[in-house]
Amino acid sequence: MELDLYQKEEYKETELGLLPKDWEVVRLGEVSELQQGKTPKRDDYEDYKGYRIIKVKDYENENKISNIIKGDRSFVKTDFGERCRIKEGDSLILSAAHSSNIVGQKIGYVKEIPSQKTFFVAELIRVRPKKNIIPYFCFLSLILMSSRNQIREEVKGGHLYPKNLGKIRIPLPPLSEQKKIAYVLSSVQEAKEKTEDVIKATKELKKSMMNHLFTYGPVSLEEVEKVPLKETEIGLVPEEWEVKNFGEIVEIRKEIIDPSNGNYIYVGLEHIESGNIKLRKTGLSKGVKSAKYKIYPNDILYAKLRPYLDKGILVEQEGICSTDLLVFKAKENVYASFIAYLEHTNYFREYAIKTMTGVNHPRTSWRALSQLTIPLPPLSEQKKIASILSAIDQKIEAEESKKKALEDLFKSLLHNLMTAKIRVNHLENVFDE
Repeated sequence: MELDLYQKEEYKETELGLLPKDWEVVRLGEVSELQQGKTPKRDDYEDYKGYRIIKVKDYENENKISNIIKGDRSFVKTDFGERCRIKEGDSLILSAAHSSNIVGQKIGYVKEIPSQKTFFVAELIRVRPKKNIIPYFCFLSLILMSSRNQIREEVKGGHLYPKNLGKIRIPLPPLSEQKKIAYVLSSVQEAKEKTEDVIKATKELKKSMMNHLFTYGPVSLEEVEKVPLKETEIGLVPEEWEVKNFGEIVEIRKEIIDPSNGNYIYVGLEHIESGNIKLRKTGLSKGVKSAKYKIYPNDILYAKLRPYLDKGILVEQEGICSTDLLVFKAKENVYASFIAYLEHTNYFREYAIKTMTGVNHPRTSWRALSQLTIPLPPLSEQKKIASILSAIDQKIEAEESKKKALEDLFKSLLHNLMTAKIRVNHLENVFDE
């Protein structure tokens, strides 16, 4: 199978720009059935039994509808009938929301359904393709930027109605080319979904490894029973480990600096990812007004504001940070990376949450955290623990980069294939199966 980059194609001018002569431009309502859902009565909802009902939170934009039950009220007692059922190959569009900017812009694809009788709420419109359009191609036509722009024009008073949605115009190639376009883009989407599964599994592995490493140290599961333990005020810990207050292994930095007196990188709460010790983005001091803390390479930061958000990092370069962050320096024979990972253990987070004060802006404090009793391995073991967790983080980061590359590829191919800037019509019929 070879791609002929020099093939000659005849094009025509359409409402959507230049398109091949054998493509049509049709209204969505001509090639699909559009149906508003139904919102159950309050006493009709069930948590874990009955008929599954799909809500807005059951999918992300441009992604498949999830079968995972997200919270309560995911089922209903009543059979709402064929009119409000969804089937494989349907697309769902957000039709009502508090913000009109997102109405019509959250679009999902039903790849599979939990059961034969699965319904959807009134805040969604079901798009069910007819025989002359491939289901996944129909979904692709909805997420095109030209379609999204048209949908915005059809939102009236914060609502999108089926009759208005049906007015938008979409490109319609012959069925054989629709299949090929759908195959190419679904292959990229499936690769992205598999990468997401790897990321999720690796994050779960990291949680499990953190619990193991901070309990028994850098030993294999098979060797756990061989680790000699001793009884301490915080329970059993390996014999070679010490038990210290957090304030004994780090010192607090409170070096105040005026951000207008220099050109620094700035770290705020908004720059820190939950559960990640690596800082991936920063701001600049020129956009900051009030006094901040000075930070140095190898410092450890911890968000005292809303500690349940699990934000703590290891600093790699000099700069300044928000005063809503505590700045720690590891003491002698304490490895900074070990402390950064320690901040993300359930033990540390639960203690920080327990010591919060304030209602609207709950905070923990250095005074409280300094009293937290922790198990401290020898320096060599601290380094091994940090090294193992760092390797897992690198795996997660590599997979997230792969996911981003696949997302970019999908967007590029979506635009170019759906506007016929790249053609697959001449390829062998390998996509028809």
